[in-house]
Amino acid sequence: MAHLVQELVLNSANQFPDKEALVYRQSRVSYADLAKDVDSAAKAMLALGLDRGERVAVYLEKRLETVAALFGATAAGGVFVPVNPLLKAEQVTYILRDCNVRILVTSADRLKLLLPVLAQCHDLHTVMVIGSAEGLSNISGNLNILSWNEALIAGSGTGGHRSIDDDMAAILYTSGSTGKPKGVVLSHRNLIAGATSVAQYLKNGAEDRILSVLPLSFDYGLSQLTTAFNVGATGVLMNYLLPRDIIAAVEAENITGLAAVPPLWIQLAQLTWPDNISLRYITNSGGAMPCATLDLLRNNLPSTAIYLMYGLTEAFRSTFLPPEEVVARPDSIGKAIPNAEVLVVREDGSLCAPGEPGELVHRGALVSMGYWNDPEKTAERFKPVPTRQAGLPIQELAVWSGDTVRMDEEGFLYFIGRRDEMIKTSGYRVSPTEIEEVIYATELVGEAAAIGVAHPVLGQAIVLIVTARSGRNINQEELLSACKVHLPAFMLPSRVELREGSLPRNPNGKIDRKLLTQEFENAFVEPVHE
Repeated sequence: MAHLVQELVLNSANQFPDKEALVYRQSRVSYADLAKDVDSAAKAMLALGLDRGERVAVYLEKRLETVAALFGATAAGGVFVPVNPLLKAEQVTYILRDCNVRILVTSADRLKLLLPVLAQCHDLHTVMVIGSAEGLSNISGNLNILSWNEALIAGSGTGGHRSIDDDMAAILYTSGSTGKPKGVVLSHRNLIAGATSVAQYLKNGAEDRILSVLPLSFDYGLSQLTTAFNVGATGVLMNYLLPRDIIAAVEAENITGLAAVPPLWIQLAQLTWPDNISLRYITNSGGAMPCATLDLLRNNLPSTAIYLMYGLTEAFRSTFLPPEEVVARPDSIGKAIPNAEVLVVREDGSLCAPGEPGELVHRGALVSMGYWNDPEKTAERFKPVPTRQAGLPIQELAVWSGDTVRMDEEGFLYFIGRRDEMIKTSGYRVSPTEIEEVIYATELVGEAAAIGVAHPVLGQAIVLIVTARSGRNINQEELLSACKVHLPAFMLPSRVELREGSLPRNPNGKIDRKLLTQEFENAFVEPVHE
């Protein structure tokens, strides 16, 4: 049994040395070779001075070196920080600074984009570049820049720093309702418990072939790897361009497991799937799947089990709805996953009655270690279990999700809404404040509010409502251009609304986002023609 994250690979290498562990384009890597790659990456990082618990950021698309770097970091006794490859330089730099990254693994092209701002990352001392690093060292200042292959060759035989399952293994960044993203700290135990639990209810085995299409910076995307490695299954890495490419990969690689978020399922459901598809199961998380999409998928994939799930980065995965319940309860997020307990509580911490809305609280081995370097936000979200046993001197902490749910008489949970103002678009959690900061930085606007409204494909679309600064003339294209410079595509507003005067206020004097959201609630709904 694995206790440390890298042991997911090493244990499967001992049991299935010649079996395919990873597929990337035309490359096929056995578990034995993947274990060697992880070991080489760990030795390279140790030779570069990585100390126990120090952070290694990986800013790459999904590829073989990405996996070796992530698991190599933990094998060395460090902590991996997967950075979404869609993020722009400013956002990447914020993450590198926030968790004091020491080693960065990236490509030459991505590094060139980062070089103007890397001087702000005072703890960063080394960059390992996939591909040639020629010429980069001349413009890098005090950074040690070397190619990935060069670093692997120079790696020493020194063993990694000692780790136990309570130690940090990863930091995953997730947007908050205000301000910059928060780094969720996951222990080895968190990741192992999550992989074991998910593999259990999905009935994963060594014969499975799991297609990885989601970013590895998502807990949901990372789960495709840890779950596969936990049972000796094969992970197929894919950076798709079009949804139909995914269907082609499923057919070509005999994929048995596929995970996606609602916007992607909406697109995939409308395409033609081949007969006799190899898919044993599909999973959905990151938002509710529309019933119409669910019906299309059931018709297109009649022999495929469908798992509807709910999770949050702070606790990896919380609930799942068994496939046999999908027809009867298509709007349910199910019950707690194995080795977790999910409670529905009132504001005073007491348990809600059946049917009564309350906050979802998750307790168990998957509860993360908190937010990196942010005790205030950690204290807000990680609080004592409301049903704790009297007499225990050390209180168990649970994750209070901030999401409102209800539980029926049979214990099935139903999602109602989010208590914060997060925007959930294309499977991403987007902070409205982060968008507004970019808009305010243009010095063109007086007030700005970014809100999320229902969208048939995206889940939620981002609507930006602004007023002009006194004496300034602005237009939508100017503001969108500013957003495109500083924000990734999934954070761009779908609509920009210019207003005169002031934006509406609530009794507390804050911009009334709820009123604005109600105003635009039908903005992307097609009118019904009778």
